[in-house]
Amino acid sequence: MSQIKQLCIISGFKTAKKGEVIYFSSSDLPRIYLLKKGNIKIVSVDEEGNETIKEIIQKGDLFGELSLENDGDVNEYAKVLTDEVSICSFLLSDFEDLLVRNPSLALSYTKFVGLKMKRFKNNYSNLVSKDARTRLISFIKDWAEREGIQEGKKYTISNYLTQTDIAQIICTSRQTATLLLNELEEKNLIYYNRKEITIEDISKL
Repeated sequence: MSQIKQLCIISGFKTAKKGEVIYFSSSDLPRIYLLKKGNIKIVSVDEEGNETIKEIIQKGDLFGELSLENDGDVNEYAKVLTDEVSICSFLLSDFEDLLVRNPSLALSYTKFVGLKMKRFKNNYSNLVSKDARTRLISFIKDWAEREGIQEGKKYTISNYLTQTDIAQIICTSRQTATLLLNELEEKNLIYYNRKEITIEDISKL
């Protein structure tokens, strides 16, 4: 991370506001990005123009051309979710040079990408094998454990996602996501509003 930050110091940090698009995967000069502050979503666009949220990026995450290959067939962009984000970006070629000079960094990076791919594989398996309600609960629990404030079995999540965002993440319609969130709230399993989500007892969810 210290070596990656050196690249960031050279290129400099930039800020972006909620709703701004950070990058397009079709860029002529592929880049890698480091998120220093805030949250963004990676959105994939298919040939028919349908959008799906591929991943939520958190503070400290790398994103961009992580495979070290510039795939022109992939159409993705990143969009700011929180009020403000701080990011740095550097050319893929500069990062490749850094990996060549630092074999230990190259090994760490390989493991990092491997874990990312494993998470994508698990997410795909969940989409195929589980119903929408189970996918929603799994997503909320994972979100709580990654970003929520814990008090015993209670978790409070700062909510920067719309219901449409959540629907795209679990691959269902907005109407279905709304019904499922209302159902969980009626059963007192969660308390949901635009600013935060509270889980009183995560073991009951």
